[in-house]
Amino acid sequence: MSLESEVDLPGEAMLPGVLSEELHAELVVFRRDLHMHPELGNQEFRTTAAIKERLERAGLKPRVLAVGTGLVCDIGEWDGERPMLALRADIDGLPIPDTKTECSYRSTVPDRAHACGHDVHTTVVLGAGLVLADLYKRGLLARPVRLLFQPAEEVLPGGAADAIDCGVLDGVGKILAVHCDPRVDAGKVGLRTGAITSACDRLEISLDGPGGHTARPHLTTDLVTAAARVVTDVPAIVGRRVDTRAGLAVTWGRIESGHAPNVIPQHAELSGTVRCLDLDTWRQAPDIVVAAIDEVANLHRAKSEINYVRGVPPVVNDADVTELLRDAMTARRGADSIENTEQSLGGEDFSWYLQHVPGAMARLGVRTPGERTVRDLHQGDFDADESAITVGVEMFTAAALLDAAQ
Repeated sequence: MSLESEVDLPGEAMLPGVLSEELHAELVVFRRDLHMHPELGNQEFRTTAAIKERLERAGLKPRVLAVGTGLVCDIGEWDGERPMLALRADIDGLPIPDTKTECSYRSTVPDRAHACGHDVHTTVVLGAGLVLADLYKRGLLARPVRLLFQPAEEVLPGGAADAIDCGVLDGVGKILAVHCDPRVDAGKVGLRTGAITSACDRLEISLDGPGGHTARPHLTTDLVTAAARVVTDVPAIVGRRVDTRAGLAVTWGRIESGHAPNVIPQHAELSGTVRCLDLDTWRQAPDIVVAAIDEVANLHRAKSEINYVRGVPPVVNDADVTELLRDAMTARRGADSIENTEQSLGGEDFSWYLQHVPGAMARLGVRTPGERTVRDLHQGDFDADESAITVGVEMFTAAALLDAAQ
């Protein structure tokens, strides 16, 4: 079976690596199977086995990561000198229910869903790997390429750190990834040089103090009021202690305290996220945020216990690698298929790879052209236009060919 065809584009030499209709159909089936069986971070055993089986069927030799899930697979053998290009996908799902009502491939696992498009990312890298393996056998790929299927992207501080410890970057010179973007039409990608995502940390706080009757708040530590002031005052204080262009923001997702209307409780809990646009500010963020919490808690005579969980730094796209993606997409679909994208406030552990090697992430358009409803990420009704799979595969194959020719 031919996995790819050739296309002659205006102004371009014939560039192989265009996805065949037959393989596209197979990849759609593969993606839908993943979509029906989402697995949480570090539990992706079925997903890992499915990827491994398909790669082995193509004659490749994937290796399961030492953490037990996820794989790495080289197309060709590295010569120990010229660094490889790596293509990365994340493979885990989310702990939320799939709420799509009229969908034949909705999740079959209660309270689990591929609501961030990791099934699409995985299928794109798998498809690119199958096409590139075919090209390599035919002598049309002059340089080995590494496929990386990473677990636990949704688990702070992200499975990328564990994958790096497993040696996935050994011999790698640059790395590419895509992330689904439901605000960009299928057929297009969004590119940006520099920071394309933001840093994201998690914050967990316990407040304690002597409670009592609501008739005598002066004899207590009024923890409900203290918690309310932490919620409102800490973001304001933090926002005034750094350059506002850094975008350092504390946002709360949970607050719990008390059980009765006439009892001042002895304990309160809050949790939320800390996000910022700037790498240097992210490095300072724990000290700034913790100091602000302590100040507000002390003002209300509450004892604070703070668990500041380090998450991920921003994904900062390398200029040269971003240009490689731009050239690849232009070669495949023309310059009109590329949009300039804004920096997102979402976090992505792809950033950890970029602390070691240059790389770039593209935003893969997954909205059906003409569709008015935006099915946002991390929502139970999220889905993707599956024509985006072909776009991602062909961008990656073109990038690998162009990189090998440099």
